[in-house]
Amino acid sequence: MRALSTIGRQPWLWAWGGAVLVWGATAVYTGGTGSGAVLSAALTFGSFFVIVALGQMFVITLGPGNVDLSIPACMTLAATVAMKTMAGSASMIPIGLALAMAIGLAVGTVNYGLIRLLSIPPIIATLSSSFIFQSAAIWWNRGLRVKPPTPLADFTTAKVAGIPVIAVVVILLAVIGHVVLTRTIYGRGVIAIGQNPRAAHLAGIKVERIRAATYMASAMLAGLCGFVLAGFSGGAALNMGEEYLLSSIAVVVIGGTSVAGGYANVPGLWGAALFLFLLVTMLNTFGAGAGVRLVLTGLIIIGVIVAASGGRQRA
Repeated sequence: MRALSTIGRQPWLWAWGGAVLVWGATAVYTGGTGSGAVLSAALTFGSFFVIVALGQMFVITLGPGNVDLSIPACMTLAATVAMKTMAGSASMIPIGLALAMAIGLAVGTVNYGLIRLLSIPPIIATLSSSFIFQSAAIWWNRGLRVKPPTPLADFTTAKVAGIPVIAVVVILLAVIGHVVLTRTIYGRGVIAIGQNPRAAHLAGIKVERIRAATYMASAMLAGLCGFVLAGFSGGAALNMGEEYLLSSIAVVVIGGTSVAGGYANVPGLWGAALFLFLLVTMLNTFGAGAGVRLVLTGLIIIGVIVAASGGRQRA
């Protein structure tokens, strides 16, 4: 009973419970028709949300005011440069991936430089830099949509027994993120800084080094997401990252991570990502209009966040 009570207080349970409920409701409404395809699609699109949300989670865990709003622009710039450099050549895939990650590293470095050297609040610094990176993507793209190499496209759409391969890879990435958060000095340092940065500094934690590494990691994950998303969608587009701005934050919060910092939850990211995709799918299946769909989506998300926050406080 105690074990069940402990599990019931976990904030990630609400995100997963919500995902199961909306998927079940959709399946009942359609008589089970296409429910497997819907779940497969949720795993695929959820993978992209989880990649960027993982980086955003570490940033938000640093404490109040920490958020990365440059994710969409970083995704676009990394994908644009990588696709154009590879020019559809399979042999160039490693170079394209390295470029995407390097661009992410550069974006994270610039973001932290603005925050640290110019004392600009993170929300302003990352939003301001995003305009620069988006402009660079527009300049580099010049209206062209270069197709990804065939092996990259095949990887992002491949399935084994109906399960997307990319979902399996991202699940492993999330496991690594969980281990880093809970079992490493860096991860524990992020949590300590989020709880009390001054106390963390007095305890010998290199606060600014960890903050720098966190913003760089977030941008590198955004670059990685842009790379694989471009492979999945047939090339880089200038608006490819738009929906990931608020979604990356929503997935983190719905998944049980505290916006006040000092508490993060990796398992909840997958539950929240699936929940968001399946919620929109359910409302579309029910034939809800655009306005009604947005209102219901907002209300349901608020309900899940409130429930998850209550569970964390009781824990």
